[in-house]
Amino acid sequence: MSQPNAQPLQIKVAVLREAGAPLQIENATLGAPAPNEVRVRVVATGVCHTDMVVRDQLFPTPLPIILGHEGSGVIEAVGSAVTTVAPGDHVVMTYMSCGLCLPCETGHPAHCSHMHPLNFGGGRIDGSTSSCSCGDEHPIHDHFFGQSSFSTYAMANERNVVKVSKEAPLELLGPLGCGIQTGAGSVLNALNVEAGSSFVAFGAGAVGLAAVMAARVAGATTIIAVDVTPSRLELALKLGATHVINSREEDPVQRVHAITGGGANYSLECSGRAEVLRQAIDSITILGTCGIVGATKMGTEVSFNINDVMIPGKRIMGIVQGDVVANAFIPKLVDLYLQGRFPFDKLCHFYQFDEINQAMADSESGITIKPILRMPATQA
Repeated sequence: MSQPNAQPLQIKVAVLREAGAPLQIENATLGAPAPNEVRVRVVATGVCHTDMVVRDQLFPTPLPIILGHEGSGVIEAVGSAVTTVAPGDHVVMTYMSCGLCLPCETGHPAHCSHMHPLNFGGGRIDGSTSSCSCGDEHPIHDHFFGQSSFSTYAMANERNVVKVSKEAPLELLGPLGCGIQTGAGSVLNALNVEAGSSFVAFGAGAVGLAAVMAARVAGATTIIAVDVTPSRLELALKLGATHVINSREEDPVQRVHAITGGGANYSLECSGRAEVLRQAIDSITILGTCGIVGATKMGTEVSFNINDVMIPGKRIMGIVQGDVVANAFIPKLVDLYLQGRFPFDKLCHFYQFDEINQAMADSESGITIKPILRMPATQA
């Protein structure tokens, strides 16, 4: 049965029309949900490094496109086949997966065989979109990470919305769908950092600091943050780091080995820089594991000493979204936050929707660790 509020409606969106250009706030029309889709009134959305990587087309997507992939909001309409969520539910939107390929079926949807077309293809898997410009009705590419949340309303799939407690502050929760989930999930799920171990995060942005907080939750006893910004290193100490290293002032590999007495059990490369990945690999100990989450330009390569990896049995692991099943993992992060054990709010600063380009600039300059855009109270 169709719902009265499931009809097309007028929305405001931030559109990328040219590589590297500022995003433009425009009016658009959003269609009705497909049978397996939900329409979400976006309350707020995080700004992620990946949004800027795509803005600059280091990860190519079709243009024009509505970016944004850390949205939180309230479901207002659902398609006829949706069974797990309903209008009125508070949700966090996360990455999209197909649910049918081998990685999805074996509990690794973040490594879905269709990850690129579903998250970077600019539409649904069949190429269709939900959004079009007002006036000329030209289609605008959307479904970025299955949501395109730089918008007052977003069209998502039942698979990539996560119902969350109404006790939690909804406007704060969007970053749990990507950046915070990636850092925390890498530690608690992919790397499976255990109590008493040593861990080092290379890069103390949102992902790296989420990893630091998660390492504390996991019970790691030596937690090291590496960065070049003193204020971020100071915050890392407040969030659970036992040591910090300014890599502009000292060799991080030598310092990690000195702190740990031979290398860390786990390292996580969060900066997206090839030379830093080499440091993350060199900083781990015998049978240590280095995880890679930093987004780099397509085709980026890195060199390392093969014998220094092979002989000590080091492991190098690529990680997407913390390799988590978001429906199970995000509610756990919400619970940890409500208990005061995962204070990711200390990374966040709010901006109004029309300040989106300033939010991106502040993120790139290091002024803000995790920008969150508040959507206007009037939703059209």
